[in-house]
This record gives sequence, structure tokens and C-alpha cells, in this order.
Amino acid sequence: MFRKSIIRLGETGFVRSAIDEQVDLSAFREKPTPTAIIGLVVIGLSYIVGWPAIALLGIVAIKLQEPLLAVIGGPLLYGLSHLVFILGMYLCGAFYSMVMVRWLTRVSMEKLLVWAKVKT
Repeated sequence: MFRKSIIRLGETGFVRSAIDEQVDLSAFREKPTPTAIIGLVVIGLSYIVGWPAIALLGIVAIKLQEPLLAVIGGPLLYGLSHLVFILGMYLCGAFYSMVMVRWLTRVSMEKLLVWAKVKT
């Protein structure tokens, strides 16, 4: 049953195109686009908005003796950092993520298909 599932999965369009096109990781050798560079900067910004900004907010809340500042502002800043990170991934990661997924699909399915056909 597992072997049949692998063979059926290997017949899907996504897997077939990845194998037929012999997808590789050559896209990572090219110079990154300006959008990808901006995406990396935005991802770096998300790390600054994350825990360091929350720690600073906690210190300010202690100094001002306003605990609600940290209680409400901390989760809001953390959520904002996630949104900024997602934006950065969208800007730089979509193309490169698809290259990686297609390559992993090709490599793993080639090995699984050989195993499934030899064992049947």
C-alpha cells in the first residue's frame, strides 16, 4: 500500500515536472535581486522589533511603573515582529523557497520511486 502511494504521488504533475526538468539549486548561485535584498533587510528588522524591543518596553514599563505598558505592548510588538518577518519572507523567500521545495521533491521522489519499484 505504501509503495502504491509513492508511485501514485510520483505521477502527479508537480513531481513529474521536477523530475523531468532535473531541477537543481543553481538559482542560489545567481546574484540576489533587489527585492530579495530588501526582504533580507526586513527580516533583520523583524529581529530588532522582536525581543530587544520587548525587553526595552519592559524596562520602560518598570521605570514608569506602568505594567500594562508591557502587558499590552509586549504581545503587540511580538505580533508586529512576526508580521514584519512574514513580509520579509514574502519579499525574498518565495522564489528561493520554491526552488528548494522542487529540488527536495525531485531528489526524495527519485529515491523513493527507485525503492518502490525495486521492492514490488
